[in-house]
This record gives sequence, structure tokens and C-alpha cells, in this order.
Amino acid sequence: MSETASVGTLTCPTPDERPDLWPWSASREDGVLRVGGVDLTSVAADFGTPTFVLDVEAMRGRARVWASAMAEEFWDGYGMSGGDAFYAGKAFLSADVARLVAAEGLGIDTASLGELSLALRAGVDPERIGLHGNNKSDAEIRLALEAGIHRIFIDSMDEVHQIERIAADLGVVAPVMVRLKSGIHAGGNEYIATAHEDQKFGLSLATGQAYEAVAAIKDAVHLDFRGLHSHIGSQIFGTEAFVEAARIVIDFAALLMAELGLDVPAIDLGGGVGIAYTGQDPVPTSPVEVARALATVVGERCAHHGLPIPHVSVEPGRSIAGPSMVMLYRVGVVKDISLEDGGVRRYVAIDGGMSDNIRPVLYDAAYTATLANRDPAQASSLARCRIVGKHCESGDIIIRDIDLPADIAGGDLLAVPAVGAYGYSMASNYNMLTKPGVLGVEDGSARWFIRPQTVDHLLALDAGLE
Repeated sequence: MSETASVGTLTCPTPDERPDLWPWSASREDGVLRVGGVDLTSVAADFGTPTFVLDVEAMRGRARVWASAMAEEFWDGYGMSGGDAFYAGKAFLSADVARLVAAEGLGIDTASLGELSLALRAGVDPERIGLHGNNKSDAEIRLALEAGIHRIFIDSMDEVHQIERIAADLGVVAPVMVRLKSGIHAGGNEYIATAHEDQKFGLSLATGQAYEAVAAIKDAVHLDFRGLHSHIGSQIFGTEAFVEAARIVIDFAALLMAELGLDVPAIDLGGGVGIAYTGQDPVPTSPVEVARALATVVGERCAHHGLPIPHVSVEPGRSIAGPSMVMLYRVGVVKDISLEDGGVRRYVAIDGGMSDNIRPVLYDAAYTATLANRDPAQASSLARCRIVGKHCESGDIIIRDIDLPADIAGGDLLAVPAVGAYGYSMASNYNMLTKPGVLGVEDGSARWFIRPQTVDHLLALDAGLE
């Protein structure tokens, strides 16, 4: 392959071309990429690389859009009184983020002792917190009940007995919802599809597990049945799969009313709304479109069955955090590799890799990137590149193929958009690399939301070095 990129150019869309891909404030000034009014060359100089850069106002705004969409679309028609949104903390969670989404009217769903502890210590109202998990520890359940959180999602029959036991010991009544397997296959990679039968989450409608669990909850002394939950997967575009899942949940609610005389006061229809990671991805479905579609199907199916309208909530996480953050790397080694077909592949190594973005390795996820320190549109020619990390793994690839300025060199800065969800939260210390920090930028100022690790942080845990 020649140095100039071939037909079928794989370049990164600009913020003007694909605003859904970038933080809302992203722009270029004198060729330099800026986020939150801060140029990324200053970020690299003052805070180092690699660094997650969070557009605070973009995340705040995305949370606000979800809160208003659920409140407004579930207000009119069928006797509805507003819907709700709970931020899925697993996407990315810090104390400042917890306070930010709570201030915009969102609750927070947690999935571990750490996430639950952080939300509580950040001052989030326990009545706005939920607890997920397919294998909850006694410590997680006990903390949830002692704090008085809003809901615990039951994921198995074992948990019915476990939560009843702990609630009895504490002398409280546990608010619980039952997570259903709806049987719907939706989303991207099979590892993020969560509603089919052969996976670990939820209780099956098809086999009667879910019905059995609800019946057991009804008879339990220390359990309060708050409703039903369904989450069908992640990276879902359009509304059809969400609508079908909602229909299944409401139909099951009708069965519970008919056979058990049990009202379903609330349903949670999960998250999973997709985002764009590259210019080839479709424009995401908006929160308003999702909320409107859900309100319609819930209203129609409840009217069909003669059921009262349950309170409806959803769990957006990726769609709030994902596009609100970019990853800033510094380019190191650049080298051309000769291929068997006579072509050449240009490898561009960065100062991070799979330890700060495992998704390309784990899910075969695709990303895009652009130079942050100069405008690639001014380049005289492009070269097909592969962006690789610095780990001792040949599979440590962040972007498999992208066209970048042919003169890319060590010292250049590379910005990868849409990393806010599952970037930092899935980061590791592989090869004993330290986790990057998360830098919040807003109105021309920058501050750490999460400080970067140092080697001393890692070595402090090694008992052999004491």
C-alpha cells in the first residue's frame, strides 16, 4: 500500500459533521482540538497523558435530556403521572458524577458494594438508588437495607431467600423488583445481550422461574414487591426491541394480576440505547424517541388488559457518559510493517492501550480517532494506520484501521471520542500500568474528577514491599 490512503477513506468525523460522536463543546481553534473551553495540548502539558477528558456540561445536559424525556412523555394520556430515569453507574461513576446526575433528577443504579458505597458517600438520596447483581453478597444486601435504598433487583430464587433472611435479621422490609428474561435478542456483541435464555441474568418467563419468584415474594414476610425489571442488552438502535420487551413485561403483569391478584406498581425497562463510536455508526435514537415509544406501548397494553399504569423507569448509562468523554493519548513509536501481499501497514503506538480501553479486545468494538494538536484536514496525504497500545499483547489494538496524516510522529496527540462509558470503569493495571485520571473540563477550567494512579499506589498494595 502506498503512503497515501486508498479509496474508502477511514477518517474521523469532525464535531460539526457528527456532533453525536463528540462532547457538545468539542471544536477546533487554530487546529487544536478543544473540549470544555480547554485545548487538549494544554491538558497534555499540564496533566499528562493518557487522560480521560470529561465534558462536564455535556454529561449534565445528557442527564437532563433523559430526565425531561421520561417526565414529559409519560405524563399525557392513559392516566400516566411521569416516568423516571436511573443512571447506570457501571458505565462510569465518581462522586462528582453521582452528584451531577442526581442534581438533574436522575436516580442511580449500582451493581456492587463499591458502587453502592460511593453513591451513598457522595450524598445521593438512598430513595434514589437501586442495587443490581446476579450474585449479591450479604454485605451488599445488608448495606442496601440499612441505608434504605429504593429497590433491590432480584436475579434468582436463591436471592429471594437470601434477602428475606437478611431483612428478617435487620427487622426491615426489603423493597424488591424481579428481573425477567424476556427472550429478546438485542444489541451488539453476544456478551452484551442480556435477555436471552442462555445467559446469567434474570429469571425466565418461558420456564416459569419468574412467576415462581414473584409468588414466593408475595408470601414472604420481609419482602415488598415493587415491580418488574427487564434489560435486553446494550448498543441498541431504534425502538422496536424496547417496545417488544415492554409489551412482554406488561403482559406478564396482567398474568400476575389475574392469577395472583398482585398489582405491579412499577416496571423498569432497563437501558441499552446505543451511541456512535465511529462515523460508520448510525445516528443514535434520541431519549425522546425511546420514552415516547415506551409510553405508547405501556399505555396501550395496560388499557388492553385493564391494568392500572405502573410507574415506568429506564436506566441510561452509556448514552449519557459515552459521548461526553474523550481519551487523550500521546503518540510514541511509529513504524511501517511489510505485509505478505506486498503492502505496508503503519503501526502507531500510544502511551495507553487495552488497560484503559478493553472494549476492542473484549467486544471487538470499533473506535475512531483524530489528531488533537493539529488539524488533520491540513495534511497533504493520509496513511492507513493501526493504533496499538504499549502492552505485551499482540491483540492490544485500539483502532484496527484508520487514515491519519502520513507525517504522524512521536509527540503528536491523539484524541479518541466516545470513551466515557466502560473506559475508566473497566480499566485495569495490566503490565502494572497505572490507571489514567478523569479530568473534568468546563468553561475553560479543568479539575480532576478521579486522580490518576501512580506507581507508588500500586506498590503500596504489595505486602512483600513493606
